[in-house]
Amino acid sequence: MKEMIMKTLKKYSNHFGLVLALCVLAISGCSCSAPKPVPTPDPLAGFHAASKNPEQLIIDDYQSYIKTLSPDEQKYATVDYFFEDGAGRHAVEIMITLNHTNWRHILIYDKNDKRIKTIKYISGHSAS
Repeated sequence: MKEMIMKTLKKYSNHFGLVLALCVLAISGCSCSAPKPVPTPDPLAGFHAASKNPEQLIIDDYQSYIKTLSPDEQKYATVDYFFEDGAGRHAVEIMITLNHTNWRHILIYDKNDKRIKTIKYISGHSAS
């Protein structure tokens, strides 16, 4: 009987080693955390806080933009900051916290105060 058990163990020992090696490889190669998102470039790079309030054309535009948002977004939309760069461009930052998610809407204007770009992204989450 002892001899039969030894033969069986010897027969399956190669398979056991292979299965063990595959398990170790699978566990060590597995990451339990979610992949890290690729950092988004700052859309306001090169801009700084504006030294004065924007022209009426920009105010009218961002107010019109807010009116295009959903009723919930309109309800929580706040215009946080006005920005400018050295080339005469301007930007407006609109913050909206909705369902514990902080959204940033960045409206960028050329030196003639015409909107040339709109960027919307999640900037964080708030606690309940």
